[in-house]
Amino acid sequence: MAYSIALAGKGGTGKTTIGGFLIKYLVEKGKTPVLAVDADANANLNEVLGLQVQAVLGDAREDMKKGVSSGMTKDVFMEMKLQEAVVEAHGFDLVVMGRPEGPGCYCAANSLLTLYLEKLIDNYKYIVIDNEAGMEHISRLTTNNVDALLVISDPTRRGIQAASRIVELTDKLGLTIFRKFLVINQAKEGQKTAIGDALVDFKIDLAGMIPEDPDVQKYDLDGRPTAELGNECGAVDAAYKIFDKIFKD
Repeated sequence: MAYSIALAGKGGTGKTTIGGFLIKYLVEKGKTPVLAVDADANANLNEVLGLQVQAVLGDAREDMKKGVSSGMTKDVFMEMKLQEAVVEAHGFDLVVMGRPEGPGCYCAANSLLTLYLEKLIDNYKYIVIDNEAGMEHISRLTTNNVDALLVISDPTRRGIQAASRIVELTDKLGLTIFRKFLVINQAKEGQKTAIGDALVDFKIDLAGMIPEDPDVQKYDLDGRPTAELGNECGAVDAAYKIFDKIFKD
């Protein structure tokens, strides 16, 4: 069975960038094959990874709801669409969930999509799920039955409070999440004490901090895939140390 890691956090924390670092880490450590799932309505994990996306699963839902071609069953149609949506790369594949659903009932389409995603997952050792910002995906129970949840926060009290609320919500909803980690991203010098105080106040444990890094910002502004940053990059090095801890424990 695949080991699944989901990422969550409020917007602007660099969640998708860290997701890209995690996929890069798993591939370099030989923990392959990896399935990367972009479950964010504002999908951009492919840009972080340097991949082009031609089809998304949201389109398959829309198309099936409108009706499939004569002579083709819904099962065959959905399996075909899922195969079309898989982007293959070195050591990992990417699937993009796509835009939010429109009006009307998507029950049948969602049921088939879930069925074929479960079949697809059996082909991978690790799954990395980049969720949308906030807590909506958690309250809808779409982040469930995962081995590890990485909650990403910026180095602010509000960010840490939001991360704490996400963890609390997973507990209240009774979600099956075996391990939960907080990662502080874009940390600046001199913030350690204030961050430590906020962690105590909101009763949340820290897995590690990733420093603010000009190379990450430059790659992003230049439109270059941040997952291509080398291990000499301070942010990549810090992220890898956190991942080492997670997969060693």
